[in-house]
Amino acid sequence: MRLVSDPVFGEVELTASADELAGLASAVAEGDRFIGATLPLDGDALAGIEVTKASGPGVQIELDTSQRVLVISGDPIARAILADNLQAKATADDGGHLHIDYFPEHPYLREGSLSLVVDSPLGGMPSR
Repeated sequence: MRLVSDPVFGEVELTASADELAGLASAVAEGDRFIGATLPLDGDALAGIEVTKASGPGVQIELDTSQRVLVISGDPIARAILADNLQAKATADDGGHLHIDYFPEHPYLREGSLSLVVDSPLGGMPSR
């Protein structure tokens, strides 16, 4: 798994295998796990993702700059929705990417959440 922070656009790009993405989906659903990145820390690369439980409503995605870790925290219902989206990307049979971006009245993200771009394990753009 590779995580790269883009401070200019205020987002993090996540590139992972299908198994790694499914593992992240499981961690988000459970709400208490650290998943380390597989590539060395260089440039804007991050060390991993810390998933924690928090009271709701919603999921907060933020960057812990001192630890170089992406933090995903939230209530069980909101984490379940995010986990389903991550699992769907892990098992999709086409390419592309998933943008997880806050907008007013977002169904599960809290205002102020960092944008997350999840690349398909198959890469490229969808064939449909």
